[in-house]
Amino acid sequence: MDAQFERRLLFSMSGQSSLQSLSPFKSPLQSPVKTSDRYIPFRSSLSISNLHYQLNTQTSVSPNQQCPSSSASPSNTTTSPNKKRKYEQNQIGLGSGITANEPDLAIYRQLLQNTLLNTNVDSILKISDVQNTNQENAKIVTPKKCLINKENSSVSSSSTPIFHYSERAENCLPTSTFINKHHFTRSPMSNASVHLLYSPKKTIRRIPKVPFKVLDAPDLHDDFYLNLIDWSSSNVLSVGLGACVYLCNAQTNNVQLLCDLTHTQLPSGSSNQSNIIGSDSVTSVAWADWSNILAVGTNKGHVHIYDVTTQKRLQSICKHTSRVGTLAWNDWTLCSGSRDRSIIEHEIRAQSAAHIFRGHTQEVCGLKWSPDKSILASGGNDNRLFLWSKSQPTQPLHSFDDHLAAVKAIAWSPHQHGLMASGGGTADRHIRFRSSLTCQTLSVCDTGSQVCQLVWSKNSPNELASTHGYSQNQIVVWKYPTMQPLAKLFGHQQRVLYLAMSPDGESIVTGAGDETLRFWNVFAKAKCIRNPDSKLNGLNRMR
Repeated sequence: MDAQFERRLLFSMSGQSSLQSLSPFKSPLQSPVKTSDRYIPFRSSLSISNLHYQLNTQTSVSPNQQCPSSSASPSNTTTSPNKKRKYEQNQIGLGSGITANEPDLAIYRQLLQNTLLNTNVDSILKISDVQNTNQENAKIVTPKKCLINKENSSVSSSSTPIFHYSERAENCLPTSTFINKHHFTRSPMSNASVHLLYSPKKTIRRIPKVPFKVLDAPDLHDDFYLNLIDWSSSNVLSVGLGACVYLCNAQTNNVQLLCDLTHTQLPSGSSNQSNIIGSDSVTSVAWADWSNILAVGTNKGHVHIYDVTTQKRLQSICKHTSRVGTLAWNDWTLCSGSRDRSIIEHEIRAQSAAHIFRGHTQEVCGLKWSPDKSILASGGNDNRLFLWSKSQPTQPLHSFDDHLAAVKAIAWSPHQHGLMASGGGTADRHIRFRSSLTCQTLSVCDTGSQVCQLVWSKNSPNELASTHGYSQNQIVVWKYPTMQPLAKLFGHQQRVLYLAMSPDGESIVTGAGDETLRFWNVFAKAKCIRNPDSKLNGLNRMR
């Protein structure tokens, strides 16, 4: 055998190339692998939350990454928001001298979703609704053990990929035979993505999830049928705590005692002498339309009228035989609902009872006048809601019997005439929207928990807030009429029974049986409307 041939054979059997030893240049025997520049992402499902550009509160585990051990520190599994934002900017090419704010990143993420997932979101205002839906549907799981085997690191076959490939028949016609201008455009983006880029940019309002102020409220009763807080037009909050009524200036945070019903004195009917009737407790408070008059309902069925500026009691009304749980002002008249199943309308200037509304068979716990002061809505423990007319107090205009629990939460819309919302207790858990014009129920929303109070936004016509009791004890801001929750606020340890809104319509205060008052910024600010005919407008006089 030739020695040179034997040498080449031994070198090939040992895994080395003979050409490497003979040739001074080290060139590979095989041709380089040709790769395409086309990148097709492969995801485990069509869920938006599984995409790599979605910011999650916890870092996701990819199939190519090694699973961390159980003894790893918690800092290895979590990433700060700043690092996530920086990583996301580097991924889209914004880390080298180019800056982008959160709305721009949201638009970029939505463009990717339109391209990959065909979401067809064509407006910037719809991005927040899509993100809220995705956050509620996404389930965050913290793996304690390795969820992906090293031997089988590929995605399971049960998952559905984004892209599907199938053979297409030659004679098969397209599904859409209509020709539009999208067929002639040179842009690779869809019509929805183009409209998204041209849509007017508007800042997305974010509702804070924590209260901006918390006050202690000792002796705040945990009673569903009482109304113990109210906010006046002069930015003064009145709170009934036990036998006392306190006034808190929301601007200066000054707190002062208005009255103490430990030893209540009432004038007798025959003379001007006062009689001491013993201890009493506060069950309801309500400010008049003018801010210096406050009405206080008591457990013994009395109603006291106080002048806040002088801190003196103007008069006392003793018409009820049981506690007064709710009050409602209408100019110079005051309506009081009691456990004795009656509603009495008091004429303050004449110091007499004008009308008596009788219809409830159990305690009256909710009273609200319509914005035009023509219709009174009353709710009771008999699960019924009545509409009363001021001109015809003998019989109700209409009664609703569709609630399955006590009706305490009542709110009239200040924007749409005749629109009213009412909420039921633990056995009902529904918010029902009615029209006083047609006396019909417009829509129903299941909240999942006891509805304690309702209030409409003064500045936005399609927002309202509700407070709840069993079993979640939360505050929810709703978007009407779709009834999509804009925010869910948690903080109270017991059911949120009391609710009042600030005079500017931006903030609310809530009270619960945990003896705390919490202030929240939930509603949008009022739009500033300038008067072009004002003398202070100097540009109006320029020619």
